[in-house]
Amino acid sequence: MSDTAAPAPTGSEAGPPDHRPPARLGWVLGITGTATFMAALDNLVVTTALPVIREDLDGSLAALEWIVNGYTLPFACLLLFAAGLGDRFGRRRVFTGGVIVFTLASALAALAGSTGELIAARALQGVGAAVLLPLSLTLITASVPAQRRGTAFGIWGAINGLAVAGGPLVGGAVTEHLSWHWIFWLNVPVGLLLLPLIRLRLPESRGTDTRLDVLGALLASAGLLGVVLGIVRGHEHGWTAASTLGPLGAGVAVLALFVRWERRAPAPLLPLELFRSRTFALINAASLLMFLGMFGSIFLLTQFLQIIQGHGPQSAGLRMLPWTAVPLLIAPLAGVLTDRIGGRPVVTTGLAVMAAGLAWFALVADPEVGYAAQVPAFVLCGLGMAMFFAPAGAMVMGAVPAGRQGVASGVNNSLREVGGALGIALLASVFAARGDYAPPTAFVDGLVPALWLGAAVMAVAALLVFAVPRPGTSSGDGSPSAPVDRADGSAAQEGSAGAAPAVVTPGGSPPAPPVGVEPDGR
Repeated sequence: MSDTAAPAPTGSEAGPPDHRPPARLGWVLGITGTATFMAALDNLVVTTALPVIREDLDGSLAALEWIVNGYTLPFACLLLFAAGLGDRFGRRRVFTGGVIVFTLASALAALAGSTGELIAARALQGVGAAVLLPLSLTLITASVPAQRRGTAFGIWGAINGLAVAGGPLVGGAVTEHLSWHWIFWLNVPVGLLLLPLIRLRLPESRGTDTRLDVLGALLASAGLLGVVLGIVRGHEHGWTAASTLGPLGAGVAVLALFVRWERRAPAPLLPLELFRSRTFALINAASLLMFLGMFGSIFLLTQFLQIIQGHGPQSAGLRMLPWTAVPLLIAPLAGVLTDRIGGRPVVTTGLAVMAAGLAWFALVADPEVGYAAQVPAFVLCGLGMAMFFAPAGAMVMGAVPAGRQGVASGVNNSLREVGGALGIALLASVFAARGDYAPPTAFVDGLVPALWLGAAVMAVAALLVFAVPRPGTSSGDGSPSAPVDRADGSAAQEGSAGAAPAVVTPGGSPPAPPVGVEPDGR
């Protein structure tokens, strides 16, 4: 459930004057927006279908976790690497490959006859989504004149926000009126329609930095897979079993190798020097924890609404709207507030409000609890999420120089997705240790401590943001936290909403001027 803030155009991105006709720009935005809408929608679209999938495919709790995490993990691990592939081999070419992979994986998911097949297809979907998100941004940057990028990225962000908000509702409605298979079938005609349009309407472009950290991507993927696999197996086989400790130990060891490699890699996937900034390190740690608590809670609450309270998938999606749709209304106000008082108090308050929302759920959780008693909790979580996304993204960007904003945006989004995967694994483990799917009271027995864990994680995240240096104080790397150079060369206070994230690019450099853009779009 990532919320990627729109990149801020920089002087280095502007390039020469652009005289391409407006129709081309509309096509670029329409094609990239449609592709990323599919990817963003599928991040949460499956959540309201999980109880039906569990019954249809006889899936275990661990299988349900992997149906979600199978998508999230490759998406998190390959996001930065995919941006580098586009810079090296051509953004349109790699973007086309991403659409093909995502469309094929959607068809395979729709045809899945077992949880294993569905998990494999979801992982392939995650690979495709990891390509679509960053390359949609670089394609817009290379195709849209600098003076129009603000509008273009605003539309792009609204499209993705709508997908995130609509995911549980769309998934529930399709599952209830058609079948869960159609959640994935819907992507196929859209993908097939996009392929010729990409060829005809998108110009090709390449970046100037073509180095790829292949080993870093492999080590990060293998390490995270081992850690999540160990956590999932913990509640299945026991926390002291070899099948649990083996993957956990191997995952931690591989992640240590990843950190060691990144320190000396010529073009690191994860530039560790960014974390010398206390602000950057704290806000990214808080982002990981926020997604940990949020994803894990949504995973369990959507099942509670259906399995325990008897709501259909569509009804469950509608009941989640106060959480998922409120940010669409409140996020602009959070941006205005951030401009006035800075991002630190807004994000800290938002995380505290989300902690209160999850604690409310834990206090009222009961098989017979009415929806009216749940609404305040949903609203609190929605308000808190709205106060987190844009201000937190602005704080990340304000903590790094303009030339590092691209990779900083990618790092932040990757860590959010990692947090989501860990959250589902950890909260489901707590649920399994204390509860079960039947009887209803057993489900609540597991749900309540899991929600308390989610609330505690949110509270810790709030404390981390509260510890972020105030503007004008040391950021922890020996440099003042503010002002920092904006992309346009002016000073910006750290945490200012004006310091919007830049396009995801590998190696930390901003996107180059539209190099190699072929005038005929081929």
